[in-house]
Amino acid sequence: MKIETTEIRELQKRVGTRAMTVALVAAGICIVAGARPIGKGLLLGTLFSILNFVLMGATLHLRLQPTRRRAFWGALGGIVPRYLLLAVPVILALKLEQLNLWATVGGIFMVQAVILLEPLWRSLRAARHSRA
Repeated sequence: MKIETTEIRELQKRVGTRAMTVALVAAGICIVAGARPIGKGLLLGTLFSILNFVLMGATLHLRLQPTRRRAFWGALGGIVPRYLLLAVPVILALKLEQLNLWATVGGIFMVQAVILLEPLWRSLRAARHSRA
């Protein structure tokens, strides 16, 4: 089974762009409102979330091995670096007062939120175009 890398990259670009756009707008609002650590935490978490998503796509082929044993070790080999990557912003948020821990954790879930909310965005866009 061959993975179509162009489709994966297009998905990563679309989701990553939307996640960062939402994070930039929300962080801008937080910073203007005087909640600078929340804005910075949100941006940091989102950045690492996007990096995790890209790394997930890059290691997808490791999970599609011919035997169950190779697929298991390939998947495990892809998960461990991603978890270590996601630990970085959490540790930074715990150590630095310039970052809000909860906003950083929220940023880490930004890619998942964008993926889950994409059908809602599509239906809203379709409804707006049908009225015009």
